[in-house]
Amino acid sequence: MWFASPRLAGALAAVSLVAGVARGAPTKAPLMDWPDLMGRPLPQPTKHIAYGPDPLQFGELWVPEGKGPFPTVVMVHGGCWLSGVAKLSIMNYAAEDLRRRGFAVWNVEYRGVDRPGGGYPGTFQDVAAAADDLLTIAKANNLRTDRVLALGHSAGGHLALWLAARARLPAGSPLKTAKPLPIFSVVSLGGLPDLASEAGHGVCGEGTVARLVGSPNPTHPDVYADTSPADLGAGNDREVLISGADDPLATPAMADAYAAKMKAKGAFIRSFKLKDTGHVELISPGTLGWSRAVDAVASLIGPS
Repeated sequence: MWFASPRLAGALAAVSLVAGVARGAPTKAPLMDWPDLMGRPLPQPTKHIAYGPDPLQFGELWVPEGKGPFPTVVMVHGGCWLSGVAKLSIMNYAAEDLRRRGFAVWNVEYRGVDRPGGGYPGTFQDVAAAADDLLTIAKANNLRTDRVLALGHSAGGHLALWLAARARLPAGSPLKTAKPLPIFSVVSLGGLPDLASEAGHGVCGEGTVARLVGSPNPTHPDVYADTSPADLGAGNDREVLISGADDPLATPAMADAYAAKMKAKGAFIRSFKLKDTGHVELISPGTLGWSRAVDAVASLIGPS
């Protein structure tokens, strides 16, 4: 088994087999909505660092107490790739929880498809530049970069998986760079890993994926060839996909289909489904969804 610790596989497998609410038990609690998370006091990062000139080209660093060096998580928020829907602060609670557990977090912002310069190639170039900037800020902040984990939620799950696949970008793509930050592992929480599938389901609204990947043209005939993790083949990174059984946006079937496709290509990948879990629970400390996400992070890049 490729997990650093057997507890992750055991814990997640056990959860996925839990039976439904027992007969006669109280009605299960309603799923969380965004005000349930964002109504909490908002934790604040250690540092705010720009990686480009645009107001949306920045990241926030969360550094644990102590000397380090600290295992590091690159965190990418969701929001259907739309800056008007969400910003990186929705991940502050998750980032602070990881920081308290001894993990450094580089929580990155980027231009969505609804902002000047966003879409193709800008949204991808922003996330790539933010990730690569980790190599610049690592030494001064005592960060480890040998086993970086990318963690993303919803559309951020797609971008986290894409970061891990950058070394396999086709020649000639404007998204390709000479030395992309190596990603050791990925945790995708309610992610949207297959853009062609997402375009068909329309979870993020009709036309959103088209705005993200651009229009086909003679130099870019296959718009998914350099934008969709499902089309970029399998690498050596370890990938964990965690879905809420009751998630109406990123359904477990989407994650399972991606996992099956990538396993057939030789990927190191696991897909897990959690009962009584929706979309927001996956990044909300104190929930089963976030607890399993922490287990995944600790197993993949935590101390042996």
